[in-house]
Amino acid sequence: MENTVLNNGLKCPLVGIGTFMLGPEDARNSVREALKMGYRLIDTANAYVNERAVGRGMKESGVAREEIFLSTKLWPSEYENENAVDETLERLGTDYIDLLYIHQPAGNWLAGYRQLEKAYKEGKVKAIGISNFEGEFIEKLQNEWEIVPQFMQVEAHPYFAQDELRKTLDKYGIRLMAWYPLGHGDRSLINESIFSELAEKYKKSNAQIILRWHTQMGFTVIPGSRNVDHIRDNFDIFDFTLTEEEMGRIAELNKGKRYYERNEAALAGFASWRPEFEKE
Repeated sequence: MENTVLNNGLKCPLVGIGTFMLGPEDARNSVREALKMGYRLIDTANAYVNERAVGRGMKESGVAREEIFLSTKLWPSEYENENAVDETLERLGTDYIDLLYIHQPAGNWLAGYRQLEKAYKEGKVKAIGISNFEGEFIEKLQNEWEIVPQFMQVEAHPYFAQDELRKTLDKYGIRLMAWYPLGHGDRSLINESIFSELAEKYKKSNAQIILRWHTQMGFTVIPGSRNVDHIRDNFDIFDFTLTEEEMGRIAELNKGKRYYERNEAALAGFASWRPEFEKE
């Protein structure tokens, strides 16, 4: 496993298991099996409504808590809830979180960020992050933060390599964690001829080539799956290295194509929606 070093000195694995769109039982199983395979990064969120299941999967894996890098996110409805961090800890069944994000630049997001900073100072979280804070939002946050975040989680893949955003992230040493790392399942991206060519050369799948591109870009990736074979394949990418020339050819695919476009109506909806958290 390869790691990235954060701007506070903490190490984070470059590949993890994501749990977006996984129901509680699938999340529990995927987390448990991923950890048994050697994964050490787990990503979830209040909004995924599977934090309790993730916590159970971690315990059932038999892997010591201190070996796991656990990432989750506060939803906008929780930004002004002074107990949000403690309630998140309780759902996960842990006494600290390795990385805690605010999930969307919606609602009173500055209150949410202050919660992260407070939890960081108190030792309840070891790193803090911002998710989907591109453009004007990170520009505003730069004038408000007391503690520089360690991570930004955003859409990123070979069609959309976040060139502009990375200029700001690099300035502060903020690492990028990619969602939709495989282009939201877009076969036109996955089946690009360069990936097929390299898959044949390295005896890997096209998806494995793309995930390796991410890690060599310095991105952390969190592909999610309920399929044990896919989970295993997504982790089996560290026995080869793409050459500089190959990385350059992949860079030519970058065309600024997003799969998700956020708008003001979506942000308003995020601010008003409240997750129905799992029961015991």
